[in-house]
Amino acid sequence: MKKAAKLQPIENMTFEQAFAELEDFVRKLEGGDLPLEDSLALFERGQQLAVYCGKMLDDAELKIEQVEE
Repeated sequence: MKKAAKLQPIENMTFEQAFAELEDFVRKLEGGDLPLEDSLALFERGQQLAVYCGKMLDDAELKIEQVEE
């Protein structure tokens, strides 16, 4: 993926930013018009974004549970 160097570091992103980027990557991958190398780069970044979003959701759920106690 030629634009990889310009992507924001995931750890500096909000949940909303990371999720929006993930959605964009899914749309691009589903389009099927990308070269294999670009598809792999998007997939790898998408996996990292998915893990990051999942962790943020887990953290939010934990905070809600703590508040409810």
